[in-house]
Amino acid sequence: MLPNRTTPTVAISLCCLFAPNHALSQNQETGKARHLVNQSDQSQLPSGSGLARAFENDAGIDKHLAVVFTDQFEGQTVGRQWDETRNKDGKVLSLVDSGADGGRCLKVTATLDHNTGGGMTKWFKSADTVYFRFYTKFDEQCDYVHHFCTVRANKSLNGGDRWSGFGKAGLKPDPEGRFSTALEPWGNWGRFKAPGKWNFYSYWHEMKPAPDGKYWGNSFRPDPQPAIEKGKWICCEFMLKHNTPGKPDGEQAFWIDGRLMGHWKHINWRTSRQLMANAFTLEAYVTNRWTKQKTNIVYFDNVVIAREYIGPLNKAK
Repeated sequence: MLPNRTTPTVAISLCCLFAPNHALSQNQETGKARHLVNQSDQSQLPSGSGLARAFENDAGIDKHLAVVFTDQFEGQTVGRQWDETRNKDGKVLSLVDSGADGGRCLKVTATLDHNTGGGMTKWFKSADTVYFRFYTKFDEQCDYVHHFCTVRANKSLNGGDRWSGFGKAGLKPDPEGRFSTALEPWGNWGRFKAPGKWNFYSYWHEMKPAPDGKYWGNSFRPDPQPAIEKGKWICCEFMLKHNTPGKPDGEQAFWIDGRLMGHWKHINWRTSRQLMANAFTLEAYVTNRWTKQKTNIVYFDNVVIAREYIGPLNKAK
């Protein structure tokens, strides 16, 4: 743990995810932008059950050879298995009952004018293709969530290079220094019913600039899709495939409750083989940009990072 860097590091990294740039999604609809179109309807990626089917309620899933990291939040200490924790005054993160697997889960309580929510970051040894699965539940009174769960590429896992993927708000990413993608609810500037609809919010060196000339996240969003339902556990999973350095053969995809929603190919994430997606941040980051509800609660459970498709929980009968 590096408590003296926790708050500024996570807060700075989120600044670069402030104003959505939908140049990419508009081009998706017209078939432009380097063929970055949703190919889920013709994808060969798996759906439904994955490696988790062999582990009832994820018990023992950490023993699977493809699993890199897992947290079921059954301990007594918040963030014990993570490297960084953002938990202002110790009042944002807590462990509570009634999790997705029937046990405990992580509760994130964001309170406007007091904090911007919180979360945790885990650095891990990456692979050519990496999958991230987590369960989440939005409280019935939860409003818009500004940013959510992000994987960032850093130059290495050591020293200052482990931070190369954080910060640099509004700047075009260095193809040898950083890229990132986040699976998160998008509220369409308050037009969608809160908390919104699922999308990828991505940064890489070939992204499109915003109308102000700065580089804010490009959105990869499958349409049509229903608004996110509050008050129920949702299984979220996303995949990132690294490209051959300098070639547009990278990919990303996401599943909701085991259903493949979006799959995008031909992404030139990086130009250096040393740059790997190796830091995962699980969080609910809330601001008053569109959020009016004072207290906003989001729950998380059953986090797994793996080198193959994970799929939903095999729940006890």
